[in-house]
Amino acid sequence: MVVGIMEVKLVGAKRLKNTKFFGRIDPYVLLQYRNQECKSSTANGQGRNPIWNENFEFRVDYPMADEQYKLVLKIMAYDTFTADDYLGQATIYVKELIELGLEKGKAELRPQKYRVVFTDKTYCGEIQVGVTFTAKVTYEIISQTL
Repeated sequence: MVVGIMEVKLVGAKRLKNTKFFGRIDPYVLLQYRNQECKSSTANGQGRNPIWNENFEFRVDYPMADEQYKLVLKIMAYDTFTADDYLGQATIYVKELIELGLEKGKAELRPQKYRVVFTDKTYCGEIQVGVTFTAKVTYEIISQTL
């Protein structure tokens, strides 16, 4: 089994849906890879076009039986008095990036725009993200007969 690190550069978003009647939304992002989750800072007062410029790391095991190599970015709007609003999400499939990184030691998807869609698959903005995978350690399972 190979263990590596996936680094995610969360740049910003554009044209997010405004869920407030008055004022600007305060968006943040929940980044999920398998059972790992990270949360960005809240872009207070930045409204529909926030900029984060934050980096996150996830541990990657390869291969996996379920083949679920996807990074999910859920965009939320912070609310003080009610539950935070769901603005949409983007999904980045990273299996090919991981495989290329295993072959070369490192692979990169430079920051690019991904569509943000709501639960009914309607377009509701875009998010700019870059992803890098670096292979770290290879484990070999050795069976011994005693």
